[in-house]
Amino acid sequence: MTSLDQTQLLRENLRVLVRKLGILERGEASCCGITLSQRYSIVEIGRAGQLSINRLTEILGVDKSTVSKSVDKLVNIGILVRETDPEDRRSIILRLSDKGQTLFAELEKRATAYFTEVVADIPDEKRKQIIEGLQYLTQALKTSRCC
Repeated sequence: MTSLDQTQLLRENLRVLVRKLGILERGEASCCGITLSQRYSIVEIGRAGQLSINRLTEILGVDKSTVSKSVDKLVNIGILVRETDPEDRRSIILRLSDKGQTLFAELEKRATAYFTEVVADIPDEKRKQIIEGLQYLTQALKTSRCC
């Protein structure tokens, strides 16, 4: 197989993977009455415990105004708590409210259940290889320039 063939095969498989995961994530988010971007914010803040708006913007890779709009909605519905950073009064810290913690736990539970099924469908002898390959792919995507 040539390098061009490998490139095309990788591109096609990633296109299908992104589409399938996007459909899954939209379904997961809509089940809980939140948007996909709000779901990403909840998960990142839930995993970190708390994040500044600037750090959340970096993690999500979107502009600050997009994150701010999403955060505002989550604060207004009682999912997030916004506080001034005691160490830097110019910085805003975000954390999950009790309601947000419950939603985060539900999102994580659903995702874990889904991916448990996915892993079960992969032959035992291929699981480690697939996970390792995804780790290499993720790293390559982080260091490669796009377009």
